Amino acid sequence: MISILTEKVSGELEMLQRHLLILKHVVENEPIGILKLAEETDIPSHKVRYSLRILEQEGLIKATAPGATTTQQTGQFLKELDSMIEELSKRAGELKEIKIAR
Repeated sequence: MISILTEKVSGELEMLQRHLLILKHVVENEPIGILKLAEETDIPSHKVRYSLRILEQEGLIKATAPGATTTQQTGQFLKELDSMIEELSKRAGELKEIKIAR
């Protein structure tokens, strides 16, 4: 059961996972277009398009005629990604520590 208390966080984590999966495919297959990304990831093209827009706004990819490519900022982001995910994991673990009598 997902309540309003956790629904937003769950949705944001799902979206983050999608953005990172799209970024992974861009890094590994650049340049790559929307249709190819949708096919390879089984993510609907409208969601791929949204993820690409977010990644572009973050400066992690750029749109080119043949498809999305990485930028100079991508490498630094990837170096820091593990520690960012570790911090999210730590915070999620801290939620487990909140014991409420049932």
